[in-house]
Amino acid sequence: MNQTTTWNAPTRHHESFKAVVQSYVQLTKPRIIPLLLIETAAAMWVAGQGEVNPALLMVTLLSGTLAAASAQTINCVYDRDIDYDMERTRHRPIPSGRIQVRDALVFAGVLAALSFGLQALVANLLSAGLAMVGIAIYVGVYTYWLKRSSPQNIVIGGAAGAIPPLVGWAAVTGDLPLAAWLFFFIVFIWTPPHFWGLAMLIQDDYAKVNVPMMPVIAGDESTARQIWYYTLVLVPLTLMMTYPLGATGALYAAIALCLGGIFIQKAWALLREPGDRDLAKGLFKYSILYMMLLSAGMVVDSWPITRTVLTALSGQLEPLVSMLPF
Repeated sequence: MNQTTTWNAPTRHHESFKAVVQSYVQLTKPRIIPLLLIETAAAMWVAGQGEVNPALLMVTLLSGTLAAASAQTINCVYDRDIDYDMERTRHRPIPSGRIQVRDALVFAGVLAALSFGLQALVANLLSAGLAMVGIAIYVGVYTYWLKRSSPQNIVIGGAAGAIPPLVGWAAVTGDLPLAAWLFFFIVFIWTPPHFWGLAMLIQDDYAKVNVPMMPVIAGDESTARQIWYYTLVLVPLTLMMTYPLGATGALYAAIALCLGGIFIQKAWALLREPGDRDLAKGLFKYSILYMMLLSAGMVVDSWPITRTVLTALSGQLEPLVSMLPF
């Protein structure tokens, strides 16, 4: 169904106030938000060198939640026609008629305004503005422009999901050094293999509603090859946080190397058997765990106590290393 086609959902009434709240929460696609918040928090800890004001952290995460919820709500409004056509999404609040388009747009506007106001008041205008840029990219570039017109939709539109590290970094320091932009590009490069793994699983749904996701247009083999290439770029990119930028230490580098090795292994397995849905599912699930653990590694590495312990261990091992015959 084309977006310009007149679309009307049957109006359904909620049975209780609790049901109303549940519908509005569902409208924000809450399962997507926690990973964005983990990236934001990781950037804040690295930017603050392991010390972050708790109030600033909580407000930034809250405003990030509101911004992401606003973007997802507008996405649901725009995609209401294809959501209605897909069995997987037909029961969402708008296509099912539980929430009307006008109410959803008002809700999204209120969320965005609250996000900007809180962030600007407690942090700074730069981080608040970046959150709004994230909404604009997700809605304007990905949802409206690219999602239904190009198989590269998630590549370019994925910049929206890479904005949270910039928001977190700017909230702490008020600026965006090279390390902040590197974190942005790490998430940006991670997004295609992450999302294409999922797209390979549900490509029939996308084909049904004429959304040109990579597996639909190029096929499994080409998609698996693209995932492989992006993963090969991603892993060395993550290590650059330690060298040459020095924003993170040895612990993070070790974690990034181990996690990256597993990611490459899974991408290689999918490349060899691109039609195996279990491998695609495994890669998709691991990609979520990968970003969570990579971000957590940044946080732990940034703690002063971590640096102290590693320095002490290095001092203890240095005499032993000097005795080795090489």
